[in-house]
Amino acid sequence: MIYIPITCKITVIGLSPLSVALLAAVVTGTSAAILAWRERPEAGATWLTVLLVGQVWWTTFLVFELEAPTVAAKSLWYDVQWLGVVVIPVGWLLFALEYTGRERYVTPGFVAALFVTPVVTIALVAAGDPWGLIVADREVASTAVGSFLRVDTGPWYYVIAGYTYLLGLFGSFPILQLIRDDARSFRGQSAALLVGTAAPWASSLLHLTGAFPVAGLDPTPLAFAVSGVAYLLALSRFRLLTLAPAPRRRARQLVFEHLHDPAFVIGTEGYVIDLNQSAADTFGIDRRAAVGEPVDAVVPRYGDISVEESDRSPLSIVGTNGRHPYDITVRSISDGHDRPTGEVVVFHDVGEYLGQQQRLDVLNRVFRHDVRTETNLIHGYADLLREDPTDEHALTVVKKSASRILDLSERTRTASELFDPMAKSAPPVALDALVGEVTAALRTEYPDANVSVEGDVPAVRVPAVLRVVAESLCSNAVRHNDSEPPSVWLSAVTDEGWVELSVADDGPGIDDAEREVLKRGTETPLEHGSGLGLWIVKWGVDQVGGSVSFAEREPRGTVVAVSVPIGGDEGAAGGRNAGR
Repeated sequence: MIYIPITCKITVIGLSPLSVALLAAVVTGTSAAILAWRERPEAGATWLTVLLVGQVWWTTFLVFELEAPTVAAKSLWYDVQWLGVVVIPVGWLLFALEYTGRERYVTPGFVAALFVTPVVTIALVAAGDPWGLIVADREVASTAVGSFLRVDTGPWYYVIAGYTYLLGLFGSFPILQLIRDDARSFRGQSAALLVGTAAPWASSLLHLTGAFPVAGLDPTPLAFAVSGVAYLLALSRFRLLTLAPAPRRRARQLVFEHLHDPAFVIGTEGYVIDLNQSAADTFGIDRRAAVGEPVDAVVPRYGDISVEESDRSPLSIVGTNGRHPYDITVRSISDGHDRPTGEVVVFHDVGEYLGQQQRLDVLNRVFRHDVRTETNLIHGYADLLREDPTDEHALTVVKKSASRILDLSERTRTASELFDPMAKSAPPVALDALVGEVTAALRTEYPDANVSVEGDVPAVRVPAVLRVVAESLCSNAVRHNDSEPPSVWLSAVTDEGWVELSVADDGPGIDDAEREVLKRGTETPLEHGSGLGLWIVKWGVDQVGGSVSFAEREPRGTVVAVSVPIGGDEGAAGGRNAGR
């Protein structure tokens, strides 16, 4: 009952059976093109529409050719078909690139280059092909399926055919990679797309090799019916454009590129394959020059990374922002066959974490040991004062203990505020002004002390935390000095992007055990610092990637040298290669 009306309709319209089959391809292709066009601006939507419109154009005007009564009319519609023929491979390649997240290749210059061959073809057709480069001869062939134009092809015809297959092959490579994807939707999409493009390829090859039963007829437009159904299935069932892999690929690129931690990609032969912007900025590396270079020449301290991860301690590395400790993670890269292809080396700056751990340990010791000791002392002498309120010695001890507790609380508050990770960083300050303010405050607090500045202070800008560091060093130099009167000398020099501030005194010196605690970075119940002063110095210097060193002064005293990177307009922070 369905077959009879359709037969009558075909008879009334007067179309050949081949034209009716082609119209089915037009309907499916047009439907798919409309769906693709509505998905703009999703990745690949525009170029998939171009591809489908090219298929519909070719198929529609082939119907016109089949139904045309004369050779001249058939030739006209045959030539018009070329516009659809030449845009299909270009649309396929550009769609595949955008759909799979390779949109960086879809530039105006690249698109223009792809259209050179199609434009030349259309220009030859529009000029009437006077040299027979595309079609050398034409004649009408009447068959059981319809009357069409049989042509003898010229050399440019095979150029276009080869160009079509080449672009189709290049466009299929990224689609093929999705066949084994973990996401079922992407596997379904890629399978439908490959079916949609393989059907016209196979039909075209049958035509070029003469294997198609109807000699001289190009069956490619007939295969567009299969393509239309495949693309419709991909667009509707597998959400081709609304669930494209392009954002995923781009997101993975962004994660690597904008990863806060420096990261390097190393090949199996020991050469740098890639590095992210953080690595370039942190270690002062030229990204373009680094790619292809031996890993030892680019990756900081790569030779020390070969140690097993469980036995590897943080590595101290100097970069553009000074010296920082890094925990390094190495992950191997394998291909689809589990064959090693390289490794990713990621540097995690653990300076802030280690600093927080140190501050917690030290502050715990302050409250557990120092404050407790002073409190017990106050309690003991308070009992003596109860018995004899006029005991001046006991009163003096109580006052000194209370002062030490107050001093500890002030230093604890300073450390808490200074190294609060949520606090906004202060801008760099002028070194000469900083030294002047610190020495002036020291002379005011300790008027009997001899405070002097040796040499000219460089006119550079330094991290603001250096003020607290200098104040703590100068205060310790006077308070723990038994000379009468105590003397303190300050000096500063610059060296290749760094400034070294030295504070010298003529006191008894710093105990070796206390220096060892600072060097080790941890305290124990039996080995700990005498207070917070030197710890604040260490934390402040570590915060800006600097270093601190101690030396004996002749004939008596200590020299503490603090080295920090220069900051501000007068000098950019720089690193020393010794850290690599």
